[in-house]
Amino acid sequence: MKIEINKLTLDKTDVKFLKKVAEKSVKLLKLKFSELSIAIVCDARMKALNKKHRKKDRVTDVLAFDYGLQFGGQGEIIICLPQAKRQAKELGHSLKDELIILLIHGLLHLAGYNDETKKDFNKMLKKQKEVWRKIKQ
Repeated sequence: MKIEINKLTLDKTDVKFLKKVAEKSVKLLKLKFSELSIAIVCDARMKALNKKHRKKDRVTDVLAFDYGLQFGGQGEIIICLPQAKRQAKELGHSLKDELIILLIHGLLHLAGYNDETKKDFNKMLKKQKEVWRKIKQ
């Protein structure tokens, strides 16, 4: 599996770290695809993507796109770096931890989880925490 990270303002260490987190998470979630693309974007880009693909005219933290994963295709995760920074500060943890959480969250969307209802959100959150604990070990 090929993992590409298009960075906004991440240094090489952060890019390598995210790649390792992605590799571990993909194994834990038993996802099978040929390529995973991770893009780190600004508020304006994320807002435009959210509006175009979800009809929501606001910034969001992460978007995930499945390009035929069930057939060994590609997945794409887009993370909004400024939003991740705001959330990390608000939640009282590091940016690195927030990036892990968002990456796992995006991968869970690619694995078929959704967070549209409270029940589904809680199910997804439980799995997200489980994967995060295993990654942090």
